[in-house]
Amino acid sequence: MSTETPDPLEADALPAVGVWELDLAHTTAEFVARHIFTKVRGRFEKLSGAITVADPVENSHVEVELDAASISSGAGDRDNHLRSADFLEVEKFPTLKFSSTALRKAGGNTFQLDGDLTIKDITRGVTLDVEFLGVSDTPFGTRVAGFSATTEIDRHDWDVTWNVAIETGGWLVGRKVEIALEIEAIYKTE
Repeated sequence: MSTETPDPLEADALPAVGVWELDLAHTTAEFVARHIFTKVRGRFEKLSGAITVADPVENSHVEVELDAASISSGAGDRDNHLRSADFLEVEKFPTLKFSSTALRKAGGNTFQLDGDLTIKDITRGVTLDVEFLGVSDTPFGTRVAGFSATTEIDRHDWDVTWNVAIETGGWLVGRKVEIALEIEAIYKTE
């Protein structure tokens, strides 16, 4: 009798090889940044993308595009400021893009996904910590796969540097931005 614990992601537990399109009704791209003391949360309301699962899975590829003008933090004035030249310059740079470059197993159902993140036409490498949540059939006849992914970036690396010094010390807006993706993808084709 073997005492070895089986890998929960055997080949049949992974998403099927092929293209999985992001289900926009069940996918979120959210961010968190500091404002003096508090964490301000927001999201991009419009996005598109696909996951191409390969065999071996490490050869898989991810493409995601976010509509910069769809940024929403729950405060209209702040959202307009985030769309302005002080931050995302959405009229000049209408999209943010992520294109994966490598995928590594990190153990169990977790992976590290390297890729190029483009904001304001500046492309830098980032690594996302990804958790594969499983595959399921829906009551509507579709097959879906679920993923969670997180990373943290320094917004200055993408020339998003606007800030105001606080009289008591520090800055109005933090440099670090946490990014969290909750993804449900629909199986489309082999």
